[in-house]
Amino acid sequence: MRNDRRRVLALLAAGGASAMLLRASPAHALDSEQARALIDKALGEVYSVINSGQPPAQMYRQFEAIFARYADVDIIARSALGPTARQLGGQQFAAYKQAFQGYIGRKYGKRFRDFVGARVQVGGARPLKSFFAVTSTAYLNGRAPMEVEWHVSDKSGRNLFFNIIIEGVNMLASERAEMAAMLSRRRGDVAALTADLQRAG
Repeated sequence: MRNDRRRVLALLAAGGASAMLLRASPAHALDSEQARALIDKALGEVYSVINSGQPPAQMYRQFEAIFARYADVDIIARSALGPTARQLGGQQFAAYKQAFQGYIGRKYGKRFRDFVGARVQVGGARPLKSFFAVTSTAYLNGRAPMEVEWHVSDKSGRNLFFNIIIEGVNMLASERAEMAAMLSRRRGDVAALTADLQRAG
């Protein structure tokens, strides 16, 4: 079951990271239908790439581009890095964020061979705190369906997802734990972490 959750997370993370405090944006009125439509469109693009038959390296670049279009990469990257993110200058954070984005595209893209023939059915959306939670069900071949919840916000001025919950497994929390471990192995050196993220995944 743990491996199944990881595989589902691999699919969903490209389509589109513990929940964070978000401020409602009065200038941009996100509603339940817009939140649902965002996830539906993102998944459509993911499946288009999966079924394209392109070389892996090209697919990874496309998955990264999908992630950049539909996910709030700034929020996810900051949350993954934790308190250390507040200590970085603009250029240093931008370099880390770009490396993190590519890392996510490659990390999850390499697992997509497991999703040929699988599907995710998007359900409804409901307001939750200052964002919307979009429900969906993942159907993998030969496995029991899994409930998946997406968190969508317009805090950045655009409708973007910032977290995925798969049967209690939290994308943000998982990536934060991973980044913390990687940073610890590098004795807190964010530049070293950034350089390694550019090659990892």
